[in-house]
Amino acid sequence: MPMEDIIHPFLKHYTAAPQWIKTTIGGIYSRIPTSLRYGVKYDKFLDEIARSGDPAWLARRADEKLMETLRWAAETVPAYAGLRAELARDRSPQELLQAFPLLDKASLKGDTSRYLSTRMGPAKRLVAHTGGSTSIPMKVYLEKYVSRSKDFAYNGTFDRIAGIGPQDCILALRGRTVPGADRPDGPIWMYDPIKRYLHLSSDHLELPHMPRYLAAIRQWQPTFIHAFPSALVPLAKWLEANPAPDFTRQVRCVQLFSENIYDYQIDLIRRVFNCPVLLDYGHTERAVKAISLPGDQRYFFWPLYGKLELVDFDGRPVTRPGELGEIVGTGFDNHVMPLIRYRTGDLAMWSAAPNTARPGFPVVDRIEGRLQEFLVCHDQRLVSICTIGAAHFEQLADADRMQFEQHQPGHATLKVLSSQDLSEQAKAQLAAGIRAKTQGGLEVDIVRVDEIARTGVGKHKLLVQRLDISHYLGASHVAGEA
Repeated sequence: MPMEDIIHPFLKHYTAAPQWIKTTIGGIYSRIPTSLRYGVKYDKFLDEIARSGDPAWLARRADEKLMETLRWAAETVPAYAGLRAELARDRSPQELLQAFPLLDKASLKGDTSRYLSTRMGPAKRLVAHTGGSTSIPMKVYLEKYVSRSKDFAYNGTFDRIAGIGPQDCILALRGRTVPGADRPDGPIWMYDPIKRYLHLSSDHLELPHMPRYLAAIRQWQPTFIHAFPSALVPLAKWLEANPAPDFTRQVRCVQLFSENIYDYQIDLIRRVFNCPVLLDYGHTERAVKAISLPGDQRYFFWPLYGKLELVDFDGRPVTRPGELGEIVGTGFDNHVMPLIRYRTGDLAMWSAAPNTARPGFPVVDRIEGRLQEFLVCHDQRLVSICTIGAAHFEQLADADRMQFEQHQPGHATLKVLSSQDLSEQAKAQLAAGIRAKTQGGLEVDIVRVDEIARTGVGKHKLLVQRLDISHYLGASHVAGEA
């Protein structure tokens, strides 16, 4: 039984404690062997990961895990009871998978109990909450003593790929609330010796606070960075204008998590830190997980973590490289709530380039955008927020942050967080540039604001979409313009 799951309910008390308590208690806990902290399942997952370099074994084991998951779901989960007869048919795991319906977030949230295994009681359930990448926040259930051990194994492997050693300090900008940061002159950072994280508050990413961040960085001397892209960009932008080579030169790798990642953000981070930038894709539901590799920015999906599919907006399989599809995942190793063909709301395209780095790993070129990160043109065409590339417009060079908000097709508001308002000429040029980018499909009103709120976990949304995107996705797919 892993200690991590036993003490997890007390994490909030540890986080809220004064720094000297975290330093003392966390320092002692960090010396406990990983086999005790993470449990025997952790070693099992590490062994599977280590053997993933053998493509033949990997394919067999992935099929075994998929079949085990589907059989368990059909036999024990009420929502899949009608599929029990399918188990008697002579089918491959992939064929059996297609007999299961696609599962969307709204259905899961509407009747969560139907997706819980009848053989796993409340004592085996670990509650997790997702903020809802498609604006549908909900509660899901993981398997206690298994799910978190699995994530520790995979995340630790990602860290080893990045080159992180047992003594390295990691700068973390991942939405962690810093106790006392809401007070005037309160602390805006904290150090956690368990994971060797120097947490910076994601609520103080404005210019006046940057010197205080740099002072903490110089005290703890992190050599790696874990961050939400939108949280790291303000710091990187400030460091570009206020060089601190004693810090930036010692950073050996930046790892980015959770949000869509835009080319301009990666370009900026590489300029400032001059090191590899690795990307992670995952979600609270633990259906599928992917990473990029040094020298290859594509996303490589772990075959033994979960089964990846791409489907079009009518739910049909996407098989051709370069064709946009929704990421659908079937998660392994969760007997409490096995998610089968779960629609994540995230979009991607299969890679056409050969995969020589990780044979047997499904590869997509990029995570193109979540459903809410599309703007709707007046003719119902969809334009990804990625393709607009607003941050490349020179009129926004001095902006600290920006956010689109849309309430009606063909029209949006662009909120710009900056110390000074744009001139009318700059606004007109910017609006014309966006109009051109969308081929005349979108008009924007540009307004200066004093604040752009982050989500509850410190992320920044580039687009707040108030329209029912699913309607427009269907329309645009039929028109061949998805």
